[in-house]
Amino acid sequence: MKLLALLFALTLGLMAKPQTIVFAAGCFWGVEKHFENLPGVIDAQSGYAGGNYPDPTYHKVLSYRYDTPQGVVNYAESVKVTYDDARISTEDLIKSFWELHDPTQKDRQGNDRGNNYRSAIFYTTPEQKAIALRTKAEYQKLLSKAGYGRIVTEIRPLKTFYPAEAFHQDYLKKNPNGYCPNHATGVKFPQKTKTMPQNTQALTPLGGKEILVIDAENCPYCEAFKKKVASNYHGTIPMRFAHEDRIKGFKLKTPVIGTPTIYFVVDGKEVAAHTGYLGPKEFYKALGAFKLGTNSEAYDIAFNRGTEPRFCKKYAIFKNVGDGVFVDKLSGDILFDTRDRLITAPGNFLNV
Repeated sequence: MKLLALLFALTLGLMAKPQTIVFAAGCFWGVEKHFENLPGVIDAQSGYAGGNYPDPTYHKVLSYRYDTPQGVVNYAESVKVTYDDARISTEDLIKSFWELHDPTQKDRQGNDRGNNYRSAIFYTTPEQKAIALRTKAEYQKLLSKAGYGRIVTEIRPLKTFYPAEAFHQDYLKKNPNGYCPNHATGVKFPQKTKTMPQNTQALTPLGGKEILVIDAENCPYCEAFKKKVASNYHGTIPMRFAHEDRIKGFKLKTPVIGTPTIYFVVDGKEVAAHTGYLGPKEFYKALGAFKLGTNSEAYDIAFNRGTEPRFCKKYAIFKNVGDGVFVDKLSGDILFDTRDRLITAPGNFLNV
């Protein structure tokens, strides 16, 4: 099995075609967030590109944004995007860049003013250069029709990319309410005709208790919930994910004003709901209230008293129990194996 897994991993590695391109479109916090949430993007890293002095820092780049010494070219706040061109095309990625900001503004984006906020594409392959120039001409026609001026975006080969300080990496993941202005013009490229995805059938109630999670595309908090909570959940209450437009037949009173929205449902009717990301601790406390009831002894032990004391009455039931495992009622995880019991005295058992 290990050999098969290794061969599978090597096959995937050979199939993947990672490429790199660097974009500058204003404050790099929001640009990084935008690209790292696109399917097919492997990594997005904030940094500095397009300057000509060594070892730029955030404060030095800021100090040169209005008054650059003679002979010095300042850096632009940039994002290095590593992507798999088998999953997202270079053209779609660059078109996303054009639509992300206003490329007609020189040395600024909105209220962010200075040459460090200039618009730029730093390509690493001839194909990227050709696509950047072609899509620039296409987007110029669309912008002109909408009343915008001339595109001033630099399109140059990437010479050096300096990663930004750790403080700036994944800034909006660490600070969800942080500064993230929208500088998009609203002008879009014509959409390609897309084949409807197969999984578009309505999601209807299962009956009994279930957990319904409303998610959305390009939602980092949905992905965090799936990774940190749902992927480790093995409880008996079914958990299902769906976009809001697929939900049919449920009686939900809490509106979807953000994603994820997590509903605790009985027979299709909402009992409780939470909007926004829930970490494992918060999720299991909400699940405990739903499954056990806040007035139950089990809930009190799990979330108020922490655990039962040693030699409590519950252990008496273990005396005549055969080998097996005890499973947590909420997560579905194995708590302990009865074969690990240690007999200390008649009728007394300890876990080891």
